Amino acid sequence: MANLVSRTEYEERLTASRDARMAWWREARFGMFVHIGLYSVLGHHEWAMASENWSPREYEKLADRFKPAPECAREWARLAKSAGMKYMILTTRHHEGFSLWDSAVNPFNSVNYGPKRDIVREFAEACRENGLRIGFYSSLMDWHHPDGGRSAYDSDARKRFTDYIYSLNEELLSNYGKIDILWYDVARPMETFEGWNSLEMNQRLRALQPDIIINNRSLLPEDFGTPEERVVPEEGRDWESCMTFNGLSWGYIDSKQAEPYSYNAPRILRMLAVCASNGGNLLLNIGPGPDGSIPPESREPLKAVGKWLSQNGEGVYGKLYNFKGIRGVGGRLLSLSRKGNTVYAWNWIWPESGDLIIAGLTGKLRSARLLWNGRSLSFTQEKYRINFGVPLREDRDPLGVTVIALEFEHEPGMVPYAAQPPLTLGRVWDV
Repeated sequence: MANLVSRTEYEERLTASRDARMAWWREARFGMFVHIGLYSVLGHHEWAMASENWSPREYEKLADRFKPAPECAREWARLAKSAGMKYMILTTRHHEGFSLWDSAVNPFNSVNYGPKRDIVREFAEACRENGLRIGFYSSLMDWHHPDGGRSAYDSDARKRFTDYIYSLNEELLSNYGKIDILWYDVARPMETFEGWNSLEMNQRLRALQPDIIINNRSLLPEDFGTPEERVVPEEGRDWESCMTFNGLSWGYIDSKQAEPYSYNAPRILRMLAVCASNGGNLLLNIGPGPDGSIPPESREPLKAVGKWLSQNGEGVYGKLYNFKGIRGVGGRLLSLSRKGNTVYAWNWIWPESGDLIIAGLTGKLRSARLLWNGRSLSFTQEKYRINFGVPLREDRDPLGVTVIALEFEHEPGMVPYAAQPPLTLGRVWDV
């Protein structure tokens, strides 16, 4: 039993241990979200049970049609690794209430139905085989449990339901070795952390996994924020933008519906640039089919991003510091970040004529090079202006996202642009 403390003392303890617990996460920058469940059989949307008004009894019949292939988790993990991702998060139990593990608490699970296998165990093993950190998504809302709705107005039902939610997470954090992330979702129907008993629940779960990091969706701040379907930094704290691959659905939808909306590699890199240069992470979702296969509109862009990261990862991974409002060619804002004396400038505009210019950085520039091919760039430097001359077309990165590493003699500073618009991006279609 955990030694329970007040909220103030709990948050003080989290603050004291956060830098050590979050160190790997702050350098990872890029992770894979995997949404798979009975909704994958329907291929409509992960909220289909509620939005289409399925009764629990009718919805249960989907379980026998849900049969992800035995090696599907390894396929996900191999793709994540090849894409340059450093961690994965699996929907162990979505709002529909179907557990993807051998649960003694919830008999409505993937060992008793459908594949007759522990998908969570396969996932954890696949992550470890590929050197990826492990995260478990756990919905607080549950449409299948009889107390899931009653808990909003019946105190006895609320006690039974919150005990049930705790017991599910206790299984997940007790039976699969070291787990790195607990990713809660949708704290309904209760509207406060007191209603969910989150303060006690999270202390007890942390006692099982002392190094774990937890998101903010149990209605306590915990370790990091989770802006959804938008790339917007959260000032003053760790944050991770979670994004669907197509802006339509977290769960599987067929390729003909999804492909026109799915992101290409440069679009993914645009999101990653804002995350990395503002101290956040990008958690990009794939929605495998009911057989566990990865949709092609997800696979190919991720492979292209992985190749890009193998050449440009120096400017993405690790502890980065943001420079806001630096201007480059054509007056367009650049995404800039810094490690020590080196600044990384992500450039999208490659002028057909005229010079490539970066303005606003202070300090003496020692050298400049392109990350993707290693070529050194010649330059001239005025007080707050670096001029690289007319760039060669062949030096543009094949994906059109070229990162220039600028090494200064000392830690550089910046001159803020007086009328700068915000560098952060709003909704996904602004990315």
